[in-house]
Amino acid sequence: MVESLVGVYALICWLIFKKYKLLPVTTYTVCTAMLIGASILGVLFVALSIFHPVSHDGRLYAPVVQVVSQVRGVVVEVPFEANQPLKQGDVLFKLDAKPFQIEVDRLRASLAVKNSKFAQLAEQLAAAEATTRQARATLLASESSYDRQLREEHDGAKSKVVELKERLELATAQFGRAKNSLAQAAMSQGEFDRAEANFKTTQQEHSQAEANERLAAEKLRGGSASLESVRQALAAAEAAERKVRTEFTTQVDGQNPEVRETTALLERARWDLEQTVVRAPSDGYVPQKLLRPGQMATALGVKPLLAFVTGEKPLLVASFHQRVLSDIKPGLDAEAVFDAYPGRSFKVKVRRTLTAIREGELDTGGQMVTGTPVTAPGYVPVVFDYAEDVSNLNLPVGAAASVAIYTERAHALSILRKIILRIHSWENFVF
Repeated sequence: MVESLVGVYALICWLIFKKYKLLPVTTYTVCTAMLIGASILGVLFVALSIFHPVSHDGRLYAPVVQVVSQVRGVVVEVPFEANQPLKQGDVLFKLDAKPFQIEVDRLRASLAVKNSKFAQLAEQLAAAEATTRQARATLLASESSYDRQLREEHDGAKSKVVELKERLELATAQFGRAKNSLAQAAMSQGEFDRAEANFKTTQQEHSQAEANERLAAEKLRGGSASLESVRQALAAAEAAERKVRTEFTTQVDGQNPEVRETTALLERARWDLEQTVVRAPSDGYVPQKLLRPGQMATALGVKPLLAFVTGEKPLLVASFHQRVLSDIKPGLDAEAVFDAYPGRSFKVKVRRTLTAIREGELDTGGQMVTGTPVTAPGYVPVVFDYAEDVSNLNLPVGAAASVAIYTERAHALSILRKIILRIHSWENFVF
Protein backbone atom coordinates (compact mmCIF):
# COMPACT_ATOMS: atom_id res chain seq x y z
CA MET A 1 0.00 0.00 0.00
CA VAL A 2 2.75 2.44 0.95
CA GLU A 3 4.62 1.79 -2.28
CA SER A 4 1.50 2.54 -4.32
CA LEU A 5 0.82 5.83 -2.55
CA VAL A 6 4.45 6.90 -2.86
CA GLY A 7 4.40 6.08 -6.54
CA VAL A 8 1.22 8.11 -7.12
CA TYR A 9 2.55 11.10 -5.20
CA ALA A 10 5.89 10.90 -7.00
CA LEU A 11 4.04 10.94 -10.31
CA ILE A 12 2.15 14.09 -9.24
CA CYS A 13 5.40 15.80 -8.21
CA TRP A 14 7.02 14.88 -11.51
CA LEU A 15 4.11 16.40 -13.41
CA ILE A 16 4.29 19.62 -11.37
CA PHE A 17 8.04 20.10 -11.30
CA LYS A 18 9.27 18.45 -14.48
CA LYS A 19 6.53 17.98 -16.98
CA TYR A 20 4.59 21.20 -16.71
CA LYS A 21 7.06 23.16 -14.53
CA LEU A 22 4.28 24.74 -12.49
CA LEU A 23 6.71 25.35 -9.62
CA PRO A 24 10.46 26.06 -9.65
CA VAL A 25 12.78 23.43 -8.28
CA THR A 26 14.26 24.96 -5.18
CA THR A 27 15.24 23.76 -1.79
CA TYR A 28 12.12 25.27 -0.29
CA THR A 29 9.69 23.81 -2.83
CA VAL A 30 11.29 20.37 -2.72
CA CYS A 31 11.26 20.25 1.10
CA THR A 32 7.68 21.51 1.15
CA ALA A 33 6.60 18.90 -1.37
CA MET A 34 8.30 16.17 0.62
CA LEU A 35 6.69 17.36 3.87
CA ILE A 36 3.27 17.61 2.28
CA GLY A 37 3.69 14.17 0.74
CA ALA A 38 4.74 12.62 4.02
CA SER A 39 1.78 14.22 5.80
CA ILE A 40 -0.68 13.06 3.15
CA LEU A 41 0.78 9.57 3.21
CA GLY A 42 0.58 9.46 7.00
CA VAL A 43 -3.02 10.65 7.13
CA LEU A 44 -4.12 8.27 4.39
CA PHE A 45 -2.27 5.37 5.94
CA VAL A 46 -3.86 5.91 9.36
CA ALA A 47 -7.34 6.57 7.92
CA LEU A 48 -7.27 3.52 5.67
CA SER A 49 -5.89 1.30 8.43
CA ILE A 50 -8.68 2.30 10.83
CA PHE A 51 -11.74 2.92 8.65
CA HIS A 52 -11.08 0.37 5.89
CA PRO A 53 -8.65 -2.18 7.36
CA VAL A 54 -7.00 -4.90 5.34
CA SER A 55 -5.57 -8.26 6.39
CA HIS A 56 -3.03 -10.17 4.34
CA ASP A 57 -3.23 -13.39 6.37
CA GLY A 58 -6.68 -14.47 5.22
CA ARG A 59 -7.05 -18.17 4.67
CA LEU A 60 -9.62 -20.85 3.88
CA TYR A 61 -10.09 -23.17 6.86
CA ALA A 62 -11.96 -26.46 7.09
CA PRO A 63 -12.66 -28.72 10.09
CA VAL A 64 -10.28 -31.68 10.10
CA VAL A 65 -10.99 -34.85 12.07
CA GLN A 66 -7.91 -36.67 13.31
CA VAL A 67 -8.82 -40.32 12.70
CA VAL A 68 -7.49 -42.72 15.32
CA SER A 69 -8.24 -46.33 16.11
CA GLN A 70 -10.30 -47.27 19.17
CA VAL A 71 -8.48 -50.62 19.44
CA ARG A 72 -4.97 -51.86 18.88
CA GLY A 73 -4.30 -53.92 15.78
CA VAL A 74 -2.51 -54.30 12.46
CA VAL A 75 -3.92 -52.49 9.44
CA VAL A 76 -4.91 -55.04 6.77
CA GLU A 77 -6.82 -52.93 4.23
CA VAL A 78 -7.09 -49.27 3.17
CA PRO A 79 -9.77 -49.27 0.42
CA PHE A 80 -10.18 -45.56 -0.36
CA GLU A 81 -8.15 -43.21 -2.56
CA ALA A 82 -6.78 -39.78 -1.74
CA ASN A 83 -9.22 -36.91 -2.42
CA GLN A 84 -11.97 -39.43 -3.17
CA PRO A 85 -15.37 -38.09 -2.01
CA LEU A 86 -16.56 -40.22 0.88
CA LYS A 87 -19.95 -40.59 2.52
CA GLN A 88 -20.52 -40.97 6.22
CA GLY A 89 -19.96 -44.62 7.14
CA ASP A 90 -17.66 -45.45 4.21
CA VAL A 91 -14.75 -47.68 5.20
CA LEU A 92 -11.45 -45.87 5.74
CA PHE A 93 -9.35 -48.83 6.85
CA LYS A 94 -9.64 -52.24 8.48
CA LEU A 95 -7.66 -53.88 11.25
CA ASP A 96 -6.95 -57.58 11.74
CA ALA A 97 -10.18 -58.80 13.41
CA LYS A 98 -9.08 -62.35 14.27
CA PRO A 99 -7.96 -61.69 17.90
CA PHE A 100 -11.21 -59.85 18.62
CA GLN A 101 -13.33 -62.59 17.01
CA ILE A 102 -11.56 -65.16 19.20
CA GLU A 103 -12.42 -63.15 22.31
CA VAL A 104 -16.07 -62.87 21.23
CA ASP A 105 -16.27 -66.65 20.68
CA ARG A 106 -14.69 -67.31 24.08
CA LEU A 107 -17.14 -65.07 25.89
CA ARG A 108 -20.09 -66.55 24.00
CA ALA A 109 -19.06 -70.02 25.20
CA SER A 110 -18.59 -68.72 28.75
CA LEU A 111 -22.02 -67.11 28.65
CA ALA A 112 -23.56 -70.39 27.50
CA VAL A 113 -21.95 -72.16 30.49
CA LYS A 114 -23.20 -69.50 32.89
CA ASN A 115 -26.70 -69.69 31.45
CA SER A 116 -26.59 -73.50 31.81
CA LYS A 117 -25.60 -73.15 35.47
CA PHE A 118 -28.39 -70.69 35.96
CA ALA A 119 -30.87 -73.09 34.37
CA GLN A 120 -29.62 -75.88 36.66
CA LEU A 121 -30.10 -73.58 39.61
CA ALA A 122 -33.67 -72.94 38.50
CA GLU A 123 -34.27 -76.70 38.33
CA GLN A 124 -32.76 -77.14 41.81
CA LEU A 125 -35.06 -74.44 43.14
CA ALA A 126 -38.09 -76.15 41.60
CA ALA A 127 -37.02 -79.47 43.14
CA ALA A 128 -36.47 -77.84 46.55
CA GLU A 129 -39.89 -76.22 46.39
CA ALA A 130 -41.45 -79.60 45.55
CA THR A 131 -39.62 -81.25 48.46
CA THR A 132 -40.84 -78.54 50.83
CA ARG A 133 -44.41 -78.92 49.64
CA GLN A 134 -44.21 -82.70 50.12
CA ALA A 135 -42.76 -82.35 53.63
CA ARG A 136 -45.43 -79.82 54.54
CA ALA A 137 -48.18 -82.12 53.26
CA THR A 138 -46.69 -85.05 55.18
CA LEU A 139 -46.60 -82.99 58.35
CA LEU A 140 -50.20 -81.91 57.91
CA ALA A 141 -51.28 -85.50 57.32
CA SER A 142 -49.29 -86.77 60.31
CA GLU A 143 -50.57 -84.03 62.57
CA SER A 144 -54.15 -84.71 61.46
CA SER A 145 -53.96 -88.49 62.05
CA TYR A 146 -52.02 -88.27 65.29
CA ASP A 147 -54.14 -85.49 66.70
CA ARG A 148 -57.30 -87.50 66.06
CA GLN A 149 -55.83 -90.52 67.85
CA LEU A 150 -54.56 -88.53 70.80
CA ARG A 151 -57.80 -86.61 71.09
CA GLU A 152 -59.76 -89.88 71.23
CA GLU A 153 -57.42 -91.15 73.94
CA HIS A 154 -57.74 -87.89 75.84
CA ASP A 155 -61.54 -87.90 75.59
CA GLY A 156 -61.65 -91.50 76.76
CA ALA A 157 -59.43 -90.69 79.71
CA LYS A 158 -61.62 -87.73 80.68
CA SER A 159 -64.77 -89.90 80.48
CA LYS A 160 -63.10 -92.50 82.68
CA VAL A 161 -62.18 -89.84 85.23
CA VAL A 162 -65.79 -88.61 85.35
CA GLU A 163 -67.13 -92.14 85.73
CA LEU A 164 -64.69 -93.03 88.48
CA LYS A 165 -65.34 -89.74 90.19
CA GLU A 166 -69.04 -90.64 90.51
CA ARG A 167 -68.17 -94.14 91.75
CA LEU A 168 -65.70 -92.63 94.22
CA GLU A 169 -68.36 -90.29 95.57
CA LEU A 170 -70.75 -93.25 95.97
CA ALA A 171 -68.05 -95.39 97.60
CA THR A 172 -67.17 -92.52 99.92
CA ALA A 173 -70.82 -92.14 100.98
CA GLN A 174 -71.19 -95.91 101.55
CA PHE A 175 -67.94 -96.01 103.56
CA GLY A 176 -69.20 -93.12 105.76
CA ARG A 177 -72.50 -94.90 106.45
CA ALA A 178 -70.58 -98.11 107.19
CA LYS A 179 -68.54 -96.28 109.84
CA ASN A 180 -71.67 -94.98 111.49
CA SER A 181 -73.40 -98.37 111.39
CA LEU A 182 -70.31 -100.10 112.84
CA ALA A 183 -70.20 -97.59 115.65
CA GLN A 184 -73.87 -98.25 116.44
CA ALA A 185 -73.29 -102.04 116.13
CA ALA A 186 -75.77 -102.06 113.29
CA MET A 187 -73.29 -103.64 110.83
CA SER A 188 -70.98 -106.57 111.11
CA GLN A 189 -67.22 -106.19 110.85
CA GLY A 190 -67.15 -108.17 107.60
CA GLU A 191 -69.60 -105.82 105.87
CA PHE A 192 -67.55 -102.82 107.04
CA ASP A 193 -64.33 -104.33 105.68
CA ARG A 194 -65.99 -104.89 102.29
CA ALA A 195 -67.19 -101.24 102.18
CA GLU A 196 -63.71 -100.00 103.13
CA ALA A 197 -62.03 -102.17 100.49
CA ASN A 198 -64.47 -100.91 97.83
CA PHE A 199 -63.72 -97.30 98.82
CA LYS A 200 -59.95 -97.75 98.63
CA THR A 201 -60.14 -99.61 95.31
CA THR A 202 -62.36 -96.94 93.77
CA GLN A 203 -60.03 -94.23 95.10
CA GLN A 204 -56.97 -95.88 93.52
CA GLU A 205 -58.79 -96.33 90.23
CA HIS A 206 -59.78 -92.64 90.23
CA SER A 207 -56.20 -91.51 90.89
CA GLN A 208 -54.93 -93.74 88.10
CA ALA A 209 -57.61 -92.36 85.72
CA GLU A 210 -56.55 -88.78 86.52
CA ALA A 211 -52.91 -89.67 85.86
CA ASN A 212 -53.87 -91.22 82.51
CA GLU A 213 -55.87 -88.10 81.62
CA ARG A 214 -52.91 -85.84 82.37
CA LEU A 215 -50.58 -88.00 80.25
CA ALA A 216 -53.01 -87.97 77.33
CA ALA A 217 -53.26 -84.17 77.55
CA GLU A 218 -49.44 -83.82 77.49
CA LYS A 219 -49.23 -86.09 74.41
CA LEU A 220 -51.92 -84.07 72.73
CA ARG A 221 -50.02 -80.85 73.33
CA GLY A 222 -46.50 -82.06 72.45
CA GLY A 223 -46.96 -84.81 69.91
CA SER A 224 -44.87 -87.90 69.51
CA ALA A 225 -41.28 -88.60 68.41
CA SER A 226 -42.40 -89.62 64.92
CA LEU A 227 -44.29 -86.35 64.49
CA GLU A 228 -41.22 -84.42 65.66
CA SER A 229 -39.07 -86.14 63.04
CA VAL A 230 -41.57 -85.09 60.37
CA ARG A 231 -41.32 -81.49 61.59
CA GLN A 232 -37.52 -81.64 61.48
CA ALA A 233 -37.66 -82.92 57.90
CA LEU A 234 -39.89 -79.99 56.96
CA ALA A 235 -37.46 -77.51 58.57
CA ALA A 236 -34.54 -79.05 56.66
CA ALA A 237 -36.46 -78.88 53.39
CA GLU A 238 -37.34 -75.23 53.98
CA ALA A 239 -33.68 -74.38 54.79
CA ALA A 240 -32.50 -76.07 51.57
CA GLU A 241 -35.13 -74.17 49.59
CA ARG A 242 -34.06 -70.83 51.12
CA LYS A 243 -30.43 -71.49 50.22
CA VAL A 244 -31.21 -72.29 46.58
CA ARG A 245 -33.66 -69.40 46.33
CA THR A 246 -31.06 -66.95 47.68
CA GLU A 247 -28.59 -68.02 45.00
CA PHE A 248 -31.30 -67.85 42.35
CA THR A 249 -32.79 -64.48 43.30
CA THR A 250 -29.46 -62.65 43.80
CA GLN A 251 -29.85 -60.64 40.59
CA VAL A 252 -28.98 -57.23 39.09
CA ASP A 253 -31.69 -55.77 36.88
CA GLY A 254 -33.32 -59.16 36.55
CA GLN A 255 -30.15 -61.13 35.74
CA ASN A 256 -27.82 -63.34 37.69
CA PRO A 257 -24.59 -61.39 38.53
CA GLU A 258 -22.30 -63.87 36.78
CA VAL A 259 -24.51 -63.95 33.69
CA ARG A 260 -24.74 -60.16 33.67
CA GLU A 261 -20.97 -59.74 34.03
CA THR A 262 -20.26 -62.15 31.18
CA THR A 263 -22.92 -60.45 29.04
CA ALA A 264 -21.28 -57.06 29.62
CA LEU A 265 -17.85 -58.46 28.70
CA LEU A 266 -19.34 -59.99 25.56
CA GLU A 267 -20.92 -56.67 24.54
CA ARG A 268 -17.56 -54.93 25.02
CA ALA A 269 -15.81 -57.61 22.96
CA ARG A 270 -18.36 -57.21 20.18
CA TRP A 271 -17.86 -53.45 20.29
CA ASP A 272 -14.10 -53.93 20.00
CA LEU A 273 -14.70 -56.23 17.04
CA GLU A 274 -16.81 -53.57 15.33
CA GLN A 275 -14.04 -51.00 15.88
CA THR A 276 -11.67 -53.01 13.68
CA VAL A 277 -13.50 -51.38 10.76
CA VAL A 278 -12.89 -47.61 10.92
CA ARG A 279 -15.44 -45.59 8.97
CA ALA A 280 -15.76 -42.00 7.78
CA PRO A 281 -17.23 -39.83 10.56
CA SER A 282 -19.11 -37.65 8.04
CA ASP A 283 -19.15 -36.69 4.39
CA GLY A 284 -15.73 -35.50 3.26
CA TYR A 285 -12.41 -36.75 1.95
CA VAL A 286 -8.86 -37.65 2.94
CA PRO A 287 -6.38 -35.39 1.12
CA GLN A 288 -3.31 -37.53 1.77
CA LYS A 289 -3.31 -41.32 1.86
CA LEU A 290 -0.13 -42.31 3.68
CA LEU A 291 -1.57 -45.23 5.66
CA ARG A 292 -0.53 -48.64 4.38
CA PRO A 293 -1.38 -52.25 5.32
CA GLY A 294 0.96 -53.64 7.96
CA GLN A 295 1.09 -50.47 10.03
CA MET A 296 0.26 -50.88 13.72
CA ALA A 297 -2.69 -48.87 15.01
CA THR A 298 -2.79 -48.08 18.73
CA ALA A 299 -5.75 -47.25 20.94
CA LEU A 300 -4.01 -44.40 22.76
CA GLY A 301 -4.62 -41.85 19.99
CA VAL A 302 -1.11 -40.38 20.36
CA LYS A 303 -0.47 -40.55 16.62
CA PRO A 304 -3.49 -40.10 14.31
CA LEU A 305 -3.52 -42.36 11.28
CA LEU A 306 -5.46 -40.10 8.89
CA ALA A 307 -6.53 -36.48 8.54
CA PHE A 308 -10.14 -36.45 7.40
CA VAL A 309 -11.45 -33.17 5.95
CA THR A 310 -15.18 -32.82 6.48
CA GLY A 311 -17.47 -31.88 3.63
CA GLU A 312 -18.53 -28.63 5.25
CA LYS A 313 -18.07 -25.36 3.38
CA PRO A 314 -14.59 -23.97 4.20
CA LEU A 315 -14.46 -20.83 6.34
CA LEU A 316 -12.76 -17.68 5.08
CA VAL A 317 -10.99 -16.22 8.11
CA ALA A 318 -8.68 -13.22 8.36
CA SER A 319 -7.08 -11.58 11.42
CA PHE A 320 -7.31 -7.86 12.17
CA HIS A 321 -5.71 -5.59 14.73
CA GLN A 322 -7.77 -4.92 17.83
CA ARG A 323 -7.85 -1.16 17.19
CA VAL A 324 -10.31 -1.63 14.29
CA LEU A 325 -12.78 -3.94 16.07
CA SER A 326 -15.13 -1.14 17.12
CA ASP A 327 -16.15 -0.50 13.50
CA ILE A 328 -16.39 -4.13 12.34
CA LYS A 329 -19.96 -5.40 12.41
CA PRO A 330 -21.74 -8.40 10.88
CA GLY A 331 -23.03 -7.68 7.38
CA LEU A 332 -20.35 -5.14 6.36
CA ASP A 333 -19.17 -5.32 2.77
CA ALA A 334 -15.68 -6.64 2.17
CA GLU A 335 -13.49 -7.85 -0.67
CA ALA A 336 -11.03 -10.70 -0.93
CA VAL A 337 -8.23 -11.36 -3.40
CA PHE A 338 -6.63 -14.79 -3.50
CA ASP A 339 -2.99 -15.41 -4.27
CA ALA A 340 -4.08 -18.27 -6.51
CA TYR A 341 -6.19 -15.92 -8.71
CA PRO A 342 -4.19 -12.73 -9.32
CA GLY A 343 -5.98 -9.77 -10.86
CA ARG A 344 -9.39 -10.86 -9.56
CA SER A 345 -11.36 -9.64 -6.54
CA PHE A 346 -14.39 -11.25 -4.91
CA LYS A 347 -17.11 -9.67 -2.82
CA VAL A 348 -17.59 -11.10 0.67
CA LYS A 349 -19.43 -10.06 3.82
CA VAL A 350 -18.52 -10.05 7.49
CA ARG A 351 -20.27 -12.92 9.30
CA ARG A 352 -18.93 -12.53 12.82
CA THR A 353 -15.93 -11.69 14.94
CA LEU A 354 -14.59 -14.43 17.17
CA THR A 355 -15.30 -13.65 20.80
CA ALA A 356 -12.13 -15.19 22.29
CA ILE A 357 -8.48 -15.52 21.30
CA ARG A 358 -5.53 -17.46 22.68
CA GLU A 359 -4.00 -14.47 24.46
CA GLY A 360 -7.02 -14.29 26.78
CA GLU A 361 -7.00 -17.91 27.88
CA LEU A 362 -6.28 -18.79 31.50
CA ASP A 363 -4.70 -22.22 31.76
CA THR A 364 -4.66 -24.36 34.86
CA GLY A 365 -1.10 -24.53 36.18
CA GLY A 366 1.30 -23.57 38.88
CA GLN A 367 2.03 -20.06 37.61
CA MET A 368 0.26 -16.93 38.80
CA VAL A 369 -1.58 -14.56 36.47
CA THR A 370 0.45 -11.41 35.88
CA GLY A 371 -0.59 -7.98 34.68
CA THR A 372 2.77 -7.29 33.06
CA PRO A 373 2.50 -7.47 29.24
CA VAL A 374 4.49 -10.50 28.12
CA THR A 375 2.79 -11.16 24.78
CA ALA A 376 1.61 -9.18 21.79
CA PRO A 377 -1.93 -7.74 21.96
CA GLY A 378 -3.15 -10.48 19.63
CA TYR A 379 -5.02 -10.16 16.36
CA VAL A 380 -8.72 -11.08 16.31
CA PRO A 381 -10.01 -13.51 13.66
CA VAL A 382 -13.00 -12.39 11.59
CA VAL A 383 -15.15 -14.89 9.66
CA PHE A 384 -16.53 -13.95 6.23
CA ASP A 385 -19.36 -15.27 4.08
CA TYR A 386 -18.66 -15.70 0.38
CA ALA A 387 -20.83 -16.46 -2.63
CA GLU A 388 -20.82 -19.20 -5.25
CA ASP A 389 -18.19 -17.42 -7.33
CA VAL A 390 -15.64 -18.26 -4.64
CA SER A 391 -17.05 -21.75 -3.97
CA ASN A 392 -16.62 -22.63 -7.65
CA LEU A 393 -12.94 -21.70 -7.64
CA ASN A 394 -10.36 -24.43 -7.56
CA LEU A 395 -9.10 -23.35 -4.16
CA PRO A 396 -7.59 -25.83 -1.72
CA VAL A 397 -8.21 -25.64 1.99
CA GLY A 398 -5.54 -23.33 3.34
CA ALA A 399 -5.49 -21.02 0.29
CA ALA A 400 -4.12 -17.58 1.23
CA ALA A 401 -6.04 -14.35 0.63
CA SER A 402 -6.00 -10.63 1.40
CA VAL A 403 -9.29 -9.29 2.77
CA ALA A 404 -10.35 -5.64 3.11
CA ILE A 405 -13.36 -4.51 5.16
CA TYR A 406 -15.26 -1.35 4.21
CA THR A 407 -16.75 0.23 7.31
CA GLU A 408 -19.47 2.87 7.42
CA ARG A 409 -17.07 5.73 8.24
CA ALA A 410 -15.01 7.72 5.70
CA HIS A 411 -16.74 5.87 2.91
CA ALA A 412 -15.01 7.94 0.22
CA LEU A 413 -11.67 6.41 1.19
CA SER A 414 -13.02 2.95 0.37
CA ILE A 415 -12.34 3.72 -3.31
CA LEU A 416 -8.67 4.17 -2.53
CA ARG A 417 -8.64 0.93 -0.54
CA LYS A 418 -10.21 -0.92 -3.49
CA ILE A 419 -7.60 0.47 -5.83
CA ILE A 420 -4.76 -0.54 -3.51
CA LEU A 421 -6.30 -4.01 -3.02
CA ARG A 422 -6.46 -4.56 -6.77
CA ILE A 423 -2.89 -3.36 -7.20
CA HIS A 424 -1.90 -5.95 -4.60
CA SER A 425 -3.84 -8.58 -6.53
CA TRP A 426 -2.00 -7.70 -9.74
CA GLU A 427 1.29 -7.99 -7.90
CA ASN A 428 0.50 -11.69 -7.43
CA PHE A 429 1.29 -12.21 -11.11
CA VAL A 430 4.92 -11.42 -10.31
CA PHE A 431 5.51 -11.98 -6.60
